[in-house]
Amino acid sequence: MNPVKIGGLFSIYAFFDTFFADFSVNLANFSDKQQFNMKKILIIFIGISTFLQAQKKEVSLEDIWRKGTFRADYMNSLNSMNGDFYSLLNTENGTSTVDKYSYKTLEKVESIVNGATLNGLKTFQSYSFNSDETKLILGTNFKPIFRHSFLGTFYLYDVSSKMLTLIGEDIQRPTFSPDSNKVAYAKDNNLFIRDFSNNTLVQVTKDGEKNKIINGITDWVYEEEFAFVRAFEWSADGTNLAYLRFDESAVKTFSMDVYGNEIYPTQEVFKYPKAGEENAKVTVHIYNLNTNGTAKVLFGNYEYIPRINWTKDDNILAVRTLNRHQNDLKMYFINAETYDTSLILNETDNAFVAVNDDLTFLEDNSFIWSSEKDGYNHMYHYDKKGKIINQITKGNWEVTNYYGFDADKKTIYYQSVENGSINRGVYSISLSGDYKKLISNPSGTNNASFSKNRHYFINTFSDATTPTVYSLRDNTGKVLKTIKDNADLKQVVSQYNLSKKEFSTININGNDLNMYTIKPANFDASKKYPVLMYQYSGPGSQSVKNSWNDSNDYWHQMLAQSGYIIVCVDGRGTGFKGRDFKKVTYLNLVKYETEDQISVAKKLADLPYIDANRIGIWGWSFGGHMSTNCILKGNDIFTTAIAVAPVTTWRFYDSVYTERYMRTPSENPTGYDENSPLNYPELLKGKYLLIHGTGDDNVHVQNAYRMAEALIQANKQFEWGMYPDKNHGIYGGNTRLHLYTKMTNFIKNNL
Repeated sequence: MNPVKIGGLFSIYAFFDTFFADFSVNLANFSDKQQFNMKKILIIFIGISTFLQAQKKEVSLEDIWRKGTFRADYMNSLNSMNGDFYSLLNTENGTSTVDKYSYKTLEKVESIVNGATLNGLKTFQSYSFNSDETKLILGTNFKPIFRHSFLGTFYLYDVSSKMLTLIGEDIQRPTFSPDSNKVAYAKDNNLFIRDFSNNTLVQVTKDGEKNKIINGITDWVYEEEFAFVRAFEWSADGTNLAYLRFDESAVKTFSMDVYGNEIYPTQEVFKYPKAGEENAKVTVHIYNLNTNGTAKVLFGNYEYIPRINWTKDDNILAVRTLNRHQNDLKMYFINAETYDTSLILNETDNAFVAVNDDLTFLEDNSFIWSSEKDGYNHMYHYDKKGKIINQITKGNWEVTNYYGFDADKKTIYYQSVENGSINRGVYSISLSGDYKKLISNPSGTNNASFSKNRHYFINTFSDATTPTVYSLRDNTGKVLKTIKDNADLKQVVSQYNLSKKEFSTININGNDLNMYTIKPANFDASKKYPVLMYQYSGPGSQSVKNSWNDSNDYWHQMLAQSGYIIVCVDGRGTGFKGRDFKKVTYLNLVKYETEDQISVAKKLADLPYIDANRIGIWGWSFGGHMSTNCILKGNDIFTTAIAVAPVTTWRFYDSVYTERYMRTPSENPTGYDENSPLNYPELLKGKYLLIHGTGDDNVHVQNAYRMAEALIQANKQFEWGMYPDKNHGIYGGNTRLHLYTKMTNFIKNNL
């Protein structure tokens, strides 16, 4: 059937559906003959609507994981340039180019680099400019290390001369000096500086050694939990290079067997500090290029150094430290000439203090900073001595993204949940906080990518019914042009038998929790349906949000087609509803979160259209821990659960993440053990599927093996699936199709 005609018929269907619904209410006012004729019309109409609904396609696993049917069109990550321009890395027919575009017109201005003209570098995977955009660093031959770290071969490209020069092979994070004549990089756990003005190479450090000493690059736990890899920074005048040194000598190693295709498996061995165990000793060092000397900076007591940043003063380095409990954050200013240190800012919390990149230094070395100090995440302005000038944003809502500061307009740009915690809007506000303007849609999910000069931004918008739309806007929010609207995807989706994602709140344990529900398209309130609950529930996370579908949404739609109701609720401990809501789970991870999901299930069971004997739950990672806990502690309501890559005891997880919320096992043994399913496997009554990848460097397969052993010793039957050499994401080749087929069959056979 012609898709256009289908759309037209469904518009007619929607009209008559409303008309007859209103009209049938008043059937009693008609004569018997009129009622009889009316009922005939209704029967015919229902038959037509049923026929039309039947013409729609059913979502399949092949659509989701093999055919890419629902793949959205997206914009490549753009790199804002000087002036009103941006650049993109484009690769076509095996040739890479770095192309320059105008924000104003979105038209290509020129090709800055063309791989077809580069000897031996036709294709490359990354690029970065120097400050005046006369040179680039081009990267290729990437070899992954962990989630964000990798080795690569990098080249220097001179735009004017078009000369290509090798920087190094198997190196990490090459970065231009401010004068663009030098590039600092890491190799074999040491730092190097290559000076292209005189073709010299200086080895800054010489003590680097795998699984012992790392210079200028973070260790596993910093990369994963503090979210950065490059741990060196150039001062603005290029005189000094500050870096972190990690001494991992005392950190215990974790090993994973890698099975591959060889006769004998190999082992991946790396330092991984588990909860309560020894961390790397991290220190700050400053290398001076004029003297070729390095100084170790001494200051205060700390456990972690999660950020270093040079300020607007060439000689002042800002260093942030955290104690082991991560509830005492300090920011020091360090003078690179005298090595004097000054404590500028100190934030404490009864639970923990978050670390992020919401920091901008102004010309007078005052700074913009985000904090939860008033109970919600907001932006603040401090002077260079750390004295607060003013709180810029205020209200019982959270700033969720800080986009930067426009010095000319004295304005900051940010994203927030001012229009409800499931939505994201983009706003501008004066530095004084006196003038605020909404510059994007208040509903749905909006994100902004600003030009370097803040004159323009590309707004990315979606909601539960609208695929991602990219639009060019000026800094007042005026739409200048729609770039991509995913109209083709919307047309594809309209041909499928999808249900509406219904948003609501549910009052559980004294809190109004965000919730969405997906019902079968042919939902009949007089029937009873099984329920599959989905959640993640991790600290500060959000699963209930007004945005376009991800792959799990399509899978949930597929299950709804088969007669399941899908429910997702963000319980206590999740994000964007204030400090107290997020941190109530402190010292008791998954305790209150589990109680909330169990209470939700029991409340759902009271609904007349819910089959109280068929309620299941599933989740991945933290969500897998949750689903495991729920089928055990909620064995009177949950009959089925799937746990993918779950933590099963926080004693097995890394120090930084776990202790942020739990402190150490020796300080909080009850919090660790009373919420670990390893300690009550005998509670299992329902059907349980346990899944893990054996190459998971994040949540180790040790968690699943120990859970399996606990269930075996408790004589509890369960199903499980191990994915050889797959990491925490469990993907690659046919893996995701196989995984979701397994989960689908398990749900249909047991729920």
